[in-house]
Amino acid sequence: MSNFLMNDIKFFKKNHGIPAVKICGLTDPGQAAECVSLGADAIGLVFYRKSPRFVSTDRAVDICSSLSPSVITTGVFVNETYDFIMKRVDTCSLKAVQLHGSETPELVNKLAVTGVAVIKALFAGKNPCLNDAVMFNRASAFLVEYGRGVLPGGNAEKWDWGMAKQVKTDHALILAGGLTPENVKTAIKSALPDAVDVSSGVEISHGIKDLEKVKQFIENVKSVRR
Repeated sequence: MSNFLMNDIKFFKKNHGIPAVKICGLTDPGQAAECVSLGADAIGLVFYRKSPRFVSTDRAVDICSSLSPSVITTGVFVNETYDFIMKRVDTCSLKAVQLHGSETPELVNKLAVTGVAVIKALFAGKNPCLNDAVMFNRASAFLVEYGRGVLPGGNAEKWDWGMAKQVKTDHALILAGGLTPENVKTAIKSALPDAVDVSSGVEISHGIKDLEKVKQFIENVKSVRR
């Protein structure tokens, strides 16, 4: 069982005003390790079977075991059961879970008491909406994006990132959706997030990252001064 508490470490906390970086949708152990060596604070593994970035539990174990214990390994789930999620938390030694569907506050609460960090996705374009943050008080953080694409994730949709400031909470705020090396500075200045999350914006193909883009993305984030 994970005893990891998100608020106990620096991820999701601004470091001199600089957001943390999560690289999501990784499918290869080597690439995950490279992303971390380039400065990523967290990596995301997608356990949603309809996603082109889906990873099996065995593959996720390989990825997680290739990383330092300091890396925030995050499992991404969509409308899964408590048992399904916790089996992967325990098997893969995940540090956090990201709930990217219409999960209930009750599920968030039940997961939170295990000690695993819970990231709840909120959307500008559908429910749960940005104003629903108050319903999920036991979450460790909120990830916000637009959310009107075919898949539950960002679908590379650029949107009005400043809308993220509608989330009225003291919880950490993670900005996602349409981020690229070219626009991430603008997005950060618009939303003032604690962290940024990118997947397709640094890819060659689904689940395969362009490490030069990853490098540029992270460098651009870390160069932000507010």
